[in-house]
Amino acid sequence: MKNIFVAIDTPDLEHARALAKAVAPLAGGLKLGLEFFCHNGRAGVMELAETGVPIFVDLKFHDIPNTVAKAIHALSPLTPAVLTVHAAGGRAMMEDAKAAAPAGTKVVAVTLLTSLDRADLGSIGVAGEPDGQVERLADLARTAGLDGIVCSGNELGVARAAWKEGFFVVPGIRPADAAAGDQKRVMTPRAAIDAGASILVIGRPITAADDPAEALRAIAATL
Repeated sequence: MKNIFVAIDTPDLEHARALAKAVAPLAGGLKLGLEFFCHNGRAGVMELAETGVPIFVDLKFHDIPNTVAKAIHALSPLTPAVLTVHAAGGRAMMEDAKAAAPAGTKVVAVTLLTSLDRADLGSIGVAGEPDGQVERLADLARTAGLDGIVCSGNELGVARAAWKEGFFVVPGIRPADAAAGDQKRVMTPRAAIDAGASILVIGRPITAADDPAEALRAIAATL
């Protein structure tokens, strides 16, 4: 189960604590994103870090290089296991983000959100299929010195072919019997691991379950 990070996407600190307590003995780590951070800030992240499991800070930094570097410095003394930036911020931004991150923190670049598809790409002026865009941005992240990327399981093949030593974070994970929700490019946990995912990020199929720990066990059993 150490390759499963549970996404704790709630502003409610008490609820987040309860979820963290339920899954911490089983999960590889906790992923805390914008919804949690905007309400609870760095102090809230540090409180959940007291569970002793690795913390994935998913704030998807995307700004000018100096601002991103200073924002990452501002997380101190928190030392995340993983943190995210947007690859679309460019090479200089990613280089500065990696330089600003604590030693031991994996900095990974978000390539294409799993809520987007080809039509969405076209609407923002990007021609072609999602895998082409992911491949381009993965190569940019690699040359910028990042540790890996975030992509859907559907693009893992092209990404790994170009970056065999990369660290691949795969969100948009849905068990075979689960609803896709607002995700458009999804994959089952087993298929994503078989495709070469380093870690899986799973939220609602676990956190919205009546028994989150049992839901996590059931997903892990498929691996």
